[in-house]
Amino acid sequence: MRPKVEINRRQQERKQGVLPVRVRGKDASGAQFETLAHTLDLTSTGARLGAIHHRLNALDTLVVLFRQRRVEFTVVWTKLVDGHGEYQVGLQLIAQESDPWGLSMPHSNTPPFTRASATSGAA
Repeated sequence: MRPKVEINRRQQERKQGVLPVRVRGKDASGAQFETLAHTLDLTSTGARLGAIHHRLNALDTLVVLFRQRRVEFTVVWTKLVDGHGEYQVGLQLIAQESDPWGLSMPHSNTPPFTRASATSGAA
């Protein structure tokens, strides 16, 4: 039997951090929503959110408000948390922004997510 090899597809270091955020966007049915949520972990170009109670589609745009910041992200993936009707959502910055969280995180050389990169298989 071969040993299981785990490949790390992450291109950046993630920092765990639970920060309260307000999220605006359209859900999978096209209805506008605004809700409170929280981050689970952060990078200089993205985040993983929890406490989202709306089904979202990959490539949708969300606006995340944190402190006095308003930042646009693209939904990269969603995951239903078992039995809670709650989703975790992976987000990637749409436009290059230095320190979107205002936390002085190290910045990577990874380019921001674009819709073209999602359709070409590079995510």
